[in-house]
Amino acid sequence: MIDIRKEIAMTKKIGILTAGSDCPGLNAAIRGFGKTARQVHGMQIIGFRDGFEGLISNHTVDLSGDALSNILTAGGTILGTSRLVPHQVVEDNQILDKTGEALAAYKENQLDALVCIGGRETMDAAQHLIQAGLNVITLPKSGVNDMPLTDTTIGFDTSRMIATEAIDRLHSTANSTHRIIIVELLGREVGWLTLSAGLAAGADVILIPEIPYDLNKLAEAILKRNQAGKLFSIVAVAEGAQSSELVDFFERSMKMNQQTHKDQSADEHRERMAELKRKYTGETLKLANRLENSTGIESRITILGYLLRGGTPSATDRILATQLGAYAADLVSENKFGVMVGIHDGRTGSVPIEDVAQSEKPVPLDHPWLVSARNIGTIFGD
Repeated sequence: MIDIRKEIAMTKKIGILTAGSDCPGLNAAIRGFGKTARQVHGMQIIGFRDGFEGLISNHTVDLSGDALSNILTAGGTILGTSRLVPHQVVEDNQILDKTGEALAAYKENQLDALVCIGGRETMDAAQHLIQAGLNVITLPKSGVNDMPLTDTTIGFDTSRMIATEAIDRLHSTANSTHRIIIVELLGREVGWLTLSAGLAAGADVILIPEIPYDLNKLAEAILKRNQAGKLFSIVAVAEGAQSSELVDFFERSMKMNQQTHKDQSADEHRERMAELKRKYTGETLKLANRLENSTGIESRITILGYLLRGGTPSATDRILATQLGAYAADLVSENKFGVMVGIHDGRTGSVPIEDVAQSEKPVPLDHPWLVSARNIGTIFGD
């Protein structure tokens, strides 16, 4: 007897892409979705090269046959990626909306759904495509774990593991040379990566965007360590960490902007603030110079940067990516679109993409990691 449901599923053709920055675990997610979609639900899968850039240019990748074999442990993404989003394409100093081209490629390939693996910008782009009439499901990836409504993201565990090992290795140098060693980690807006890696590696100071630091208090705390015979300090700092005086400057600037441009919308005011903050990011070198001048202790910087995005994904990320990919394929088979899959208390689930798009996930100030760090004497400079 013919299973009608399986016959319907076999007619489905699904597109998949990876967008935004790369991170470990993307290939595992592609594999988890693709193999489940093909082997369990009988679907046809095609990829798009370099994220949404490949979608609007209709640059496809054949994912049939053995294309999904031997990619579980590979870093990066076999599909390539880019930061381009269809509704905000920059060409000749103009911002163009190319949602129409994305829709045309979707129809030309006779797709039944599009799976997008990406971060917060990808969620925003996915919401625009949904509004244009596409069936979309997303998977969350982020080395800094900044995606709301999921406990963790693809890539976070590996980034944390790399950061922890790096800080571990710097301890011996800091101890031998009696220096302040500052380690800058990814995280422009949230401190999940810096907090967790700093806690795991025993950083003496942890600076995250959620807690503005007072340089004088920070210097005083480091000097107290020195006077107590602890002749070195490891400072783990998120790239978006800010001093309290810089935060005060932002707030004054925002008020002045609102008074000067009263006709601007709330979104325009927020964008102005975002531009201002981007201008003053990368303050780690200034922090090192000011700490050295304030304490008299030689300071050195190590910036991990893209190192945190590279290499083989951890076992945890491979399992997570496979689990989320397989679950996304199940949702496609059930025609459940417009959602992001995620992990909630250890179980797979989904939430509407509209609830995730343009949202943030800052570290709560009462989070157990933060409370534990304070209890063992970690310095936050506040």
